[in-house]
Amino acid sequence: MLTRRDLNRALLARQLLLERSPLGPLEAIEHLAGLPAQSPNPPYLGLWTRLREFRIEDLSELVTARAAVRVGLMRATPHLVSARDARGLRPLLQGVQERHLSAAFRDRLRGADLGEIAAAGRALVEQRPYTVKELGVALAERWPDADPAALGAAARAGLPLVQVPPHGLWGAVGQPAYTTAEHWLGAGDGPQATVDDLVLRYLAAFGPATVRDMQAWSGLGGLGEVVDRLGDRLVADRDEQGAELLDLPDAPLPHPDTPAPARYLADFDAMLDAYDDSLRIMDDRDRRDVFAVPGVVPGTVLVDGFVQAIWTMTRKKGAVTLVVRPLFQIPTRDVQDLTEEGERLLAFAAPDATRRDVRFNSRW
Repeated sequence: MLTRRDLNRALLARQLLLERSPLGPLEAIEHLAGLPAQSPNPPYLGLWTRLREFRIEDLSELVTARAAVRVGLMRATPHLVSARDARGLRPLLQGVQERHLSAAFRDRLRGADLGEIAAAGRALVEQRPYTVKELGVALAERWPDADPAALGAAARAGLPLVQVPPHGLWGAVGQPAYTTAEHWLGAGDGPQATVDDLVLRYLAAFGPATVRDMQAWSGLGGLGEVVDRLGDRLVADRDEQGAELLDLPDAPLPHPDTPAPARYLADFDAMLDAYDDSLRIMDDRDRRDVFAVPGVVPGTVLVDGFVQAIWTMTRKKGAVTLVVRPLFQIPTRDVQDLTEEGERLLAFAAPDATRRDVRFNSRW
């Protein structure tokens, strides 16, 4: 039986959060099965908190060199992944994109030929990058009775669209522009990835986990069949409620009393959405605070491996302040650790600031 702390320490180890990793940024991105990328800066912060040596330009160079890209993947949300994973994983998740499209725009796309919309969208974005809004307006010239927003969303769901720089670079503003993965990255080589591969990648980065966890993370259904097919490539344990937990035989399972250093997680960090429940990293009560605003997942703070605060960074003139809002009282020794780690975060994120402060505020 694996306790809550067993699962917490396993997660921290696999997420490179028990100690900073010597991996390079592209290796880390692949190990983590991508980083959520709903806005430009979070992947940079996610890598900084996990890697021993990481500079902003390290990731920017990967993006401009087309070695890493942002593309809609798990749960139809944008993820920063390697070029190899953009080619390999996006086809596996096509059904996820289509379900999300149907849920949001079903009534506004009734009777539309989604294949024709995707083909017309491809012809446009492979001439030049388009924002989704621009793409919808352009497609409406061919389908004048359709809703442009729905047309743009249909093209994005039907095509493996990747964001092109400068969007996705540190500090970028404005709406992202897209072209197809094939046009931006070229043809890939090697065998095509499978759903089996995706499950194994998930367990390496997030296990041990239940089938329901795998499905919650990916947006895919029917993964029980995949687990059955993997057979003795997996091992099984139980959690404290008796649920079956699947895992890789050689994956790390640190002792539950392994020290866990203070860590600042970026907005939308994948650990918060990687399970059917979040108990291995936060209580249900704290989850309500973290997910208080629909569609927004703020930066969070780990103390002893668990979410115990929310953080934001504010700039005013030349000064930058890291504001930490504890969800409950944090011991004094941990406040000191968080202050020191917060100062390092500010030095990374705002090296040009004339003043840097870390402030704890009980009111959000």
